[in-house]
Amino acid sequence: MMPTVLEPPTVAVPPSLADAVQLAREAAQQEAGTEPVGAHVDVLPEDQYSATHLFVADKPGYRGWQWAVTVAIAAPDEPVTVSEVVLLPGADALVAPDWVPWQERVRSGDLGVGDLLPTAPDDPRLVPGYLASDDPAVEEVATELGLGRIRVLSREGRLAAADRWYRGDAGPRSDMARAAPANCGSCGFFLPLAGSLRAAFGACANDVAPAEGRVVHVEYGCGAHSEAEVEQGSSVPIAGLVYDDATLEFTEADDDEDGSAAR
Repeated sequence: MMPTVLEPPTVAVPPSLADAVQLAREAAQQEAGTEPVGAHVDVLPEDQYSATHLFVADKPGYRGWQWAVTVAIAAPDEPVTVSEVVLLPGADALVAPDWVPWQERVRSGDLGVGDLLPTAPDDPRLVPGYLASDDPAVEEVATELGLGRIRVLSREGRLAAADRWYRGDAGPRSDMARAAPANCGSCGFFLPLAGSLRAAFGACANDVAPAEGRVVHVEYGCGAHSEAEVEQGSSVPIAGLVYDDATLEFTEADDDEDGSAAR
């Protein structure tokens, strides 16, 4: 047997509040100033002593917004008063996107000379350098001369970096990689990274390659592969001497002994 779902009871708008359309409009018009207040849209119950009237806001730059005027009564027989007048977005209103903190909006290439971008103390991409890691390469650099680095890359940070590099323009799915004669894993200019990322990524050391000095995937490739060869010669036969008969060249003929021109 399916359980019965009880819906919350709806609050009816008291008649005195529902009829206070003109009072609400005057309050909205006073707030709007010289701008006109549009048609009455709806009246919504707040509780048994208050309700909100909605009017179309014919305000430039506020498409789909509504004037919301909340009216209330102290008791069933008391006069209606205006409690609040605000401008609210409707269902199809043009609103600004959700605010995102600036440190979350920064992308690669945004940081300029002299700019500072501090990392959060609880950044999941970093872990304290004294903690044990599952990457042997991290363990080596964590005990550098002195106290070592305060924080090192976490497993989550390495996976996030690997995902970005894989999907980037130096990954195996890029147009350059698809048109390459071979991949970076077999190129003499490929320098594998250390640690757990060694099997999948390295740096390009070819100064004429488009990804020189950058991290590339082993399945990335370009036309500057160390073993790339260009076929010499051609199997197409070379034609003999070609004469251009589209142009006529005239020369004067020598006269014969009898004075007639040679033909």
